[in-house]
Amino acid sequence: QVQLVESGGGLVQAGGSLRLSCAASGSTFTPNTMGWYRQAPGKQRDLVATISSGGGTNYADSVKGRFAISRDSGTNIVYLQMNSLKPEDTAVYYCKYASSGRTSWGRGTQVTVSS
Repeated sequence: QVQLVESGGGLVQAGGSLRLSCAASGSTFTPNTMGWYRQAPGKQRDLVATISSGGGTNYADSVKGRFAISRDSGTNIVYLQMNSLKPEDTAVYYCKYASSGRTSWGRGTQVTVSS
């Protein structure tokens, strides 16, 4: 069982920045992939960005150049730095951990971008 604790959401004006954090604990393994997904009201949950334990990253086209995912070396703590935020970035952001065929999700943190 892997537990994920997210933090850092909130309300920000368009053009502003936020930083999300997610810490995984419990039965974690290496290699693994952690990432962020988001779900706006009435829409499906979509990929935002992922990072592997080896450092490889993947981004949704809509956030490339604005968001950056990173992780503390040798730990299961990941960050999502979100810059130049737009109203369409408003959603609940969920942290995901995946390893050895098993997946865990965090409870989500709300990000609201006002115009």
